Amino acid sequence: MIVPEYWLRSLCNPSMKTEKLAQLLTMSGLEVESCTPVAPPFVGVVVGEIIAVERHPNADKLTVCTVETGKHKLKVVCGAPNARVGMKAPLATVGTKLGDLEIKAAALRGVESQGMLCSARELGLSEDHAGLLELPAAAKPGQDLRRVLELDEQVLSFKLTPNRADCLSMLGIAREVSALTGAKLKSTKVKPVAAQSKTRHPFKITHAEGCGRFAGRVIRGVNAAAPTPHWMRQRLERAGQRSISALVDVTNYVMLELGRPLHVYDQDKLKGAVDVRWGRKGEKVLLLNGQEVEVDPAVLCITDDSGPIGLGGIMGGESTKAETTTRNLFLESAFFHPDAIAGRARRYNFSSDAAHRFERGVDFANNVQGIERATQLILEICGGEPGPTVDLVARLPKRKPVRMRVARAQKVIGVPVAEKEIGSIFRRLGLPFKRQSGSFTVTPPSHRFDLAIEEDLIEEVARVYGFERIPARPPRAPAAMAATPEAPRALHALRERLAACDFQEVITFSFVEPQWEADLAGEPNPIRLLNPIASQLSVMRSSLLGGLLANVRYNLARKLSRIRVFEVGRVFQRHAGTADGPVQVAGLRQPMRIAAAACGPALEEQWGASSRAVDLYDLKADVDALLAPRAARYEVAAHPAFHPGRSARILVDGREAGWIGELHPRWMQKYELTQGLVCFEVDAAVVQDGDLPQPRVPSRFPPVTRDIALLVDANIGVQALLDAIGSEKPAIVVQVGLFDLYQGSSLPKWKKSVAFRVVMQDTERTLTDAEADAARDALVALWGRRFGATLRT
Repeated sequence: MIVPEYWLRSLCNPSMKTEKLAQLLTMSGLEVESCTPVAPPFVGVVVGEIIAVERHPNADKLTVCTVETGKHKLKVVCGAPNARVGMKAPLATVGTKLGDLEIKAAALRGVESQGMLCSARELGLSEDHAGLLELPAAAKPGQDLRRVLELDEQVLSFKLTPNRADCLSMLGIAREVSALTGAKLKSTKVKPVAAQSKTRHPFKITHAEGCGRFAGRVIRGVNAAAPTPHWMRQRLERAGQRSISALVDVTNYVMLELGRPLHVYDQDKLKGAVDVRWGRKGEKVLLLNGQEVEVDPAVLCITDDSGPIGLGGIMGGESTKAETTTRNLFLESAFFHPDAIAGRARRYNFSSDAAHRFERGVDFANNVQGIERATQLILEICGGEPGPTVDLVARLPKRKPVRMRVARAQKVIGVPVAEKEIGSIFRRLGLPFKRQSGSFTVTPPSHRFDLAIEEDLIEEVARVYGFERIPARPPRAPAAMAATPEAPRALHALRERLAACDFQEVITFSFVEPQWEADLAGEPNPIRLLNPIASQLSVMRSSLLGGLLANVRYNLARKLSRIRVFEVGRVFQRHAGTADGPVQVAGLRQPMRIAAAACGPALEEQWGASSRAVDLYDLKADVDALLAPRAARYEVAAHPAFHPGRSARILVDGREAGWIGELHPRWMQKYELTQGLVCFEVDAAVVQDGDLPQPRVPSRFPPVTRDIALLVDANIGVQALLDAIGSEKPAIVVQVGLFDLYQGSSLPKWKKSVAFRVVMQDTERTLTDAEADAARDALVALWGRRFGATLRT
């Protein structure tokens, strides 16, 4: 809402500067986004009257104008096509500065020019530079232009909340200013215009649930081609409205002044009675904006015998619009229920000032006032013979009284506002009330659609009382320092671990494509969205792998050769049980997951290591680093997203923690990935669980190592060999690790060679070779009994 200051002050003129007034309105809930002057600062520009125009002797497109300034007659060279004798235009005298331009006396093509006649753009008033800015005929030569055009005026731009439709007019803002400052409200006096004829145009309301009131008046014999007065055109332009024609300007003026949208029809173009009804399937109407739309039973239409001639409360139709040739007009002032208008204009991809107001709520008591005000202005500008105003009331909103308890208001506001002051606030706001012991019962006026419950009235009291008068009292509560648990690890700490492993964090949508769920999670029936933001993102993810795959594909398409990304986020799974946590709902689980994906070279290009592609074991090392100091166990298992035989289930302390593997070749081809992709996904809750650090004194004695090369059956896993010695290994054995695996023609068929490095150490003494050899032999014997393993010779 754009509000010219002088227009506002003509209705309510408080004795305070514009900046202070803007601050007061903002603090009361009507945010003033900007407060700007209508023109840049300049001095020395006066009203000049052209009393003679001669052709320039040395230029075809220039003229030499003699300009009267009251005291002097100046010769000014001008190139504007509209310069003529008798015209009054702005004259920048010698010495005036217009931005970076300083006006000087100069010879133009051999003729001296003693100033410059200005267009609107040269003065910074608008972008119009087609010709000189024509000033009102009443302006006197020599007058200061800033005074004539009121160029010291400020324009306030409001950012209104949707509930304050009552402030979408000058009168609405003036009511607020009066309530906040105590200044007198000078409402526009609208006296009924007596009918000079009995001419009427028939109309009816078929569907009262859409249109609750319809008033109309015929005015015959108007001069629609009459020019709009300068004062009205200036107010409209400064309020953000373009001047179109006298009739249209009058309706826009009344809408901005009183908040009452109106529409003017050419009566001679109407065919039969006007009817307000719901549209019918297949009906079309050509609107004033040139757009032809098809209506349906959910769209309110203004119709005559020819069909729809406009969209009720949104926009009129082209077929019945008033033009400069119109002689007889029908003036409409209606009240449309907000529910009947809301969203209809957006359905057709446009908006209008009328729709913006009606869908929020327009005063249903000022229909006749709006018609009378428009009639006054039309008769002043265009003349004519008005008929009687016909007002048809079908169904109006009922204003239910709202009770506000004083004690409740004081508790919510936090300040003991006195009952007397509350009553004064309601009077200033124009809210009729009845006062009982300890409460007020307010009947909301017809223009306040936002007052429906007790809290609405409390808000009114608080904002008029002044938010700045409410002291800031921070809440006080006994605070106790809670002990930070050491065992669980925070998600942020896990993010830092992955970042230290050279991964970059990404955040992807929780909404994914159904095909991702079927391919990568083996989920044929994912949780579907009722209202997806895009047709392809129609289900909730049960795995993070789809988002990571899409991210990798996006970056590969942009020529990134090495990609390492991870994500920490929730997945959504069906669950047969009841809600079991703060983020769980019945029938649904939302666990946190950690997933990562890598493709391209294992290391950045460097001189110290040859380039090789990242593989499953690189990512396995990253999983181990994420879990440390806890150890993970990997079991070969199949997963729908991964390559058969190149995937494993991750176990931690016997609990399933997640999966790791290379992406299945089928999905590599389907999703057009040019490089192999290795991924893992683990349950964040399992990874977050940790053990308290246990202190241990390191041994002061040197360790002893022994290497053991075993020949075992090819189908025996290394993990099984390590598990077998877990509880039975000699006490001095502190570590056993695989360092070599060999399969070849030099070995017996269906056999393989595995080599372990055994580290032995004692905390009390130095071990002897005999003790180390005995421990080694004990391990070999244990593997021999369990798996038939023998030492490789």
